[in-house]
Parts: sequence; structure tokens; C-alpha cells
Amino acid sequence: MLRTLLALSLAATPAAAQALKGGPCDDAQHRQFDFWVGRWSVSPTGKDTVVAESLIEKLYAGCGVRENWMPRNGQDGGSLNAYVPAERAWRQTWVDSSGSRADFTGAWNGSAMVLSGSWPEADGRTRVVRMTYTPNADGSVRQFGEASHDGGETWAPDFDFTYRKPVAR
Repeated sequence: MLRTLLALSLAATPAAAQALKGGPCDDAQHRQFDFWVGRWSVSPTGKDTVVAESLIEKLYAGCGVRENWMPRNGQDGGSLNAYVPAERAWRQTWVDSSGSRADFTGAWNGSAMVLSGSWPEADGRTRVVRMTYTPNADGSVRQFGEASHDGGETWAPDFDFTYRKPVAR
């Protein structure tokens, strides 16, 4: 009886009520990108050559997904991804060691996460980039990128990576 009264009195505060029902990011939409979370060896799709390692972490009580991109060529970077309920969309901000910064937005389409945004190029022009992250049946993830130089009228393949769990040695 005492426990029930204590639980009822604690639930009367907004913070306690939120704690009892779960965190603010404890819903299906905030878990849509969980398939990408993990430690990965990254190769061009269809090839075995590892070109990067990537650590994808779920952070901030499940409210964010952070990518730590560590390519073997040394030009590292990363992204912070979050679901924005008011927009019913995901947002990603990318920053890398070359000074590039790009913002993307998109959503889960039922089989893949699709994000697009403008990517500034070194010559001052901007291209539109669309990235599709697809979870594969074998546990790997494919990240396929397309670029458009005409505002999204036409698209051309830009990059194609497969993320695989590293083989234990």
C-alpha cells in the first residue's frame, strides 16, 4: 500500500510521469535508424577492400545517433542524426576534417532511411546529395549516395558503401 501511494505521489510531477512512461525519445520513430548503430568495417559495395571504419553510436538517452567516420585516407568526419517529431523527419549534420559541413533531412520510407541535402563543393558550387541507408538481411548496411548538379532533376551515382561488422580475429 505504501509503495502504491509513493508511486502515485511521484507520478503527480511531470518529470516523474515522463520517467514512468519512458524517455522523450523512446518511441518507434526514434528507433528507425538503430539498424545503423554499431562498429563497422566499410567497403565499396561489391568489394572486400576496407576503406574505412565507422562507429555509429546511439546517444543522449536515445535522442541522437552519432557517426564517427574514420577512413583509411585520413580525412575523418562524422554526423549527428536526430528525429524531429514536429517535422516528422530526420535531420543529419555532417562535419569533416576538410572543413566541409552539410545538412540533410529525410525519413524512413518503410525499407530504408533516405536523407538529402546540399553539399558545398570546393569550387563554390553546390550539389544536391541523396543518401539511402538500407539494412540488409545479412546484418550489413548499404549506404548509396547519388548527386545532382541540376537541383534534383537528374541523379548520378556518387558513392556506394557497405557497412559490415568486423570479423573477430
